[in-house]
Amino acid sequence: MDRNGNFFKNSLVFALLFFAGALIAGAQSLNRSLMEDMLIPSNARSMRSSSTDPDINANGDSKEIQPGESIVIADLEGPGIIKHIWNTSASLNPFSLRALVIRIYWDNSDKPSVEVPLGDFFGVGWGVKKDFQSFPVSVSSLGRSRSCFWQMPFKKHAKITVSNEMDGFGKAYFYYYVDWEKVESLPDDVLYFHARYNQQTPAKSGDHVILDTKGRGNYAGTVYSVIQKENGWFGEGDDRFYIDGEEVPSIQGTGTEDYFNDAWGFREFAGNFHGVPLYEGPLAGDRVSAYRWHIPDPVRFDKSLKVTIEHRGSVFDDEGNQHSSSGERADWISSVAFWYQTPIAFSEEQLPPAEERIPPYHIFIASTLKVKATPDKIKKEVEAVTFQPGVPDGKIEFEFNVKEPGKYKVSAVLADNLFGGVYQPLIDGKPAGPVLDMVSKGGDWTEYVFGLFELKKGKHSFSLNGLGDSPKKRPSLMKKYEVGVSSLMLLRIEDL
Repeated sequence: MDRNGNFFKNSLVFALLFFAGALIAGAQSLNRSLMEDMLIPSNARSMRSSSTDPDINANGDSKEIQPGESIVIADLEGPGIIKHIWNTSASLNPFSLRALVIRIYWDNSDKPSVEVPLGDFFGVGWGVKKDFQSFPVSVSSLGRSRSCFWQMPFKKHAKITVSNEMDGFGKAYFYYYVDWEKVESLPDDVLYFHARYNQQTPAKSGDHVILDTKGRGNYAGTVYSVIQKENGWFGEGDDRFYIDGEEVPSIQGTGTEDYFNDAWGFREFAGNFHGVPLYEGPLAGDRVSAYRWHIPDPVRFDKSLKVTIEHRGSVFDDEGNQHSSSGERADWISSVAFWYQTPIAFSEEQLPPAEERIPPYHIFIASTLKVKATPDKIKKEVEAVTFQPGVPDGKIEFEFNVKEPGKYKVSAVLADNLFGGVYQPLIDGKPAGPVLDMVSKGGDWTEYVFGLFELKKGKHSFSLNGLGDSPKKRPSLMKKYEVGVSSLMLLRIEDL
């Protein structure tokens, strides 16, 4: 509120109208509006809910989330507006960002208006950790630090929870801020923030439905993620917006990459309002995530909105023969719709369980596999194996068993280290992927993809062969050549 109680002179509404798309268009104008907002005094009270240790002098600032459990990260009495959410987490689950789910409940509802896997809510699907910067959402620290600046008004109450929905990898450590403003009142027709996740694994005939809602509001954005089931280009599908019950959509697109403001296929990039933070390529098993924020150009609706996209594209076999140029494809698809509306809306469908949100990888925990190392300097823990050979040409080898023959996408979760070395990964003694410099890039567990391999039923090996010193190292650090191995992951393409 300003001093006269006029809500529409308040900085809160400038931000709210900005994110609803009702005031101005264009990134420069939006940035200028936010700067001007700093010049207006306000009676709003700035608040925060965080994971900080209750003891102001202590440093235990994370909350533990056991498998099957949830924590409440915000429990707020309104009226107010959530301005910013930041979080980071630590887990050896390679799919923790699909296993963790954020839910937001408005005005004491027992049903969430936001219900989305954590990684997808912050712009990247399939549990992949990737950095990117956009206007309302950003991810940094090798995919570990996540922020959003969506404005989220509520009249009575707001509750935000985070749930750990996957067994087998233990607890997750979760750090968070929820910054918000307590205000004196909100307009009767204020629009509430919503986000909804949908998936098809694999896609069925017909358009993929991103959103189907009734009410009045503004469509704010899309995150779209695909795992390719076949070689080729998946993105010939057109986007379609059916406004207020239209039988023929008044907004129709010309191709998937066109909707995300790219052209002639995809490549990784990040812009203020559109980008592709994840694109692995055109082969079976490759993953992609793209975002499109409709902040300067919201899609407005008075009664209802249905948003869909085709899933069409080209198909090639492994010999390079083309079988289709723009036919329907049965890829794995997931999406998140972001929008503002009144009245508050809920999904009638249950969020798929974590096991169905995650691709059918065969995960081998490193500490459970048969391992040999030269020299024999390994440390086995419950979650991982650490190899510290002390010589530049050390070698560590894991034996794993394949139950069904097929084409497998192979990757591993490895840890770099300040005292790391350079390693060549091998599958069955043959080089697999590029040489890895494991000197610290941030000291985290990271997925490294080695490629596609035809594997027969039976025993196989995954190795890391030392190749010496990293050019990043100082001589005083060239002693340990450490590398950590958490898990080996195999995705059988025939299982998609």
